[in-house]
Amino acid sequence: DIWGVSVQQMVPKGREVIIGMSRDPQFGPLLMFGMGGIYVEVLKDVVFRVAPISRQEAMEMVQQIHSFPLLKGVRGEKPADLASIADAILRVSQLVADFPEIAELDVNPLMVHERGAVAVDMRMVIT
Repeated sequence: DIWGVSVQQMVPKGREVIIGMSRDPQFGPLLMFGMGGIYVEVLKDVVFRVAPISRQEAMEMVQQIHSFPLLKGVRGEKPADLASIADAILRVSQLVADFPEIAELDVNPLMVHERGAVAVDMRMVIT
């Protein structure tokens, strides 16, 4: 059965990043950040923190991946909006801290532009 159709605006191409969370029985919500889309599967260039985190920790997560130069802009590309990435990480951090029933969460990709970022796909598991 078809229940309906969702028509949405096409998101312009940008840098793809991933923000994820899995709830560890010992440590609690474990945040993950890295390059998204197919890059997370191929490069496995990700960093982790236990939530909740501060704005400074969110920005450190962004800067600690090996692929960070791609976000800063290379070969004439404009830099990605690093503050928007940090904001998205912070929001996920607060969301999973406030709602312990969220067992897993993935935003992949978060499409980051010169100004702003858009969550293109998201998956959440509630227990």
